[in-house]
Amino acid sequence: MKIMSFNTQHCMNFRTREIDFEIMAKTIVDLGADVVGLNEMRGGGTDPEFLDQAEILSRLTGLSYCFFAPAITLPKGLYGNALISRIPIVSAENIPIPDPEDPVGAHHETRCLIKVRLENGLWVVVSHFGLNPDEQKNAASRVVKSLEGKRCVFMGDLNVTPDDPVLTPIRERMFDTAELFDGERLSFPSDKPRIKIDYIFTSPDIKVVRADIPAVVASDHRPYVAEIEL
Repeated sequence: MKIMSFNTQHCMNFRTREIDFEIMAKTIVDLGADVVGLNEMRGGGTDPEFLDQAEILSRLTGLSYCFFAPAITLPKGLYGNALISRIPIVSAENIPIPDPEDPVGAHHETRCLIKVRLENGLWVVVSHFGLNPDEQKNAASRVVKSLEGKRCVFMGDLNVTPDDPVLTPIRERMFDTAELFDGERLSFPSDKPRIKIDYIFTSPDIKVVRADIPAVVASDHRPYVAEIEL
């Protein structure tokens, strides 16, 4: 099965700067994803542009099962992470990431993670880390507490590069699928990527067949795909 991590920037087309569900759906379908962790997704709200984006992408891609987890409530609507899947969802929960007690830095935003169990026994954890180290440390700690030891995938835009020590506790428990890249793969920005900040990790019992960050420009992040065997 194919797993994808995709920060959609609320489904904004990187080139046109307009909401474009079709290009996001086409990216997912063309890459053959069975399960997609989505970051920067909008939920329902009072503004016409705050629609249930997870449900829309679920319908357009044929990945019939979806779960949206709001991290914050904006004046116009909800904002957070989502998951869409070809495999039925057995259970799903939205787990908040604690805000730092004494925030450092100019920009802070409350974050969350999704924990989903699929009918085939796979656990999927999806998150989007904050921009500041204190946020990232809290996020990594909450992820580690949420991981299952077997049949587990963790993915998302983590806003850190691969050498960042905040990833150490995750690496101690999980396999970084980027080890299977046949060369350097960067994920942001999508047109001329300079850094890799998107990830897919798997528990050691999962066989990873291949992994890639295809040169696709849809959102401001390139999609990240990994083919696995349970």
